Amino acid sequence: QVRLVESGGGSVQTGGSLRLSCKDSSFTDCMGWFRQTPRKEREGVAVIDPVGSAQYEDSMKGRFTISFDADKTTLYLDLNNAKPEDTAVYYCAARVGYFDVCPRRRDMYTNWGQGTQVTVSS
Repeated sequence: QVRLVESGGGSVQTGGSLRLSCKDSSFTDCMGWFRQTPRKEREGVAVIDPVGSAQYEDSMKGRFTISFDADKTTLYLDLNNAKPEDTAVYYCAARVGYFDVCPRRRDMYTNWGQGTQVTVSS
């Protein structure tokens, strides 16, 4: 059974940096980060496939970097130049199996972490 445990959330000032981690307890293929605020539906940030190819949502390009450490089976999300609009609960997601590229739709992911809060203060 896949178990995902996020860590690294917290408070950061505008312009600061933060790293989120997600420990994967089992073998999965695609992994990704999504985020949600009370006013919006859960939206994608980035996904990554087993060979390290990453895809970012257009609005997330430039300040977010997704990566995966196979030895530690841990997924990371680095946020740089944080903005108040990045305040959200960030979720790690994973799925087994994919065709050519990892899906970016949240409903294509069957395993989710509990979420970690990121707050960016101005």
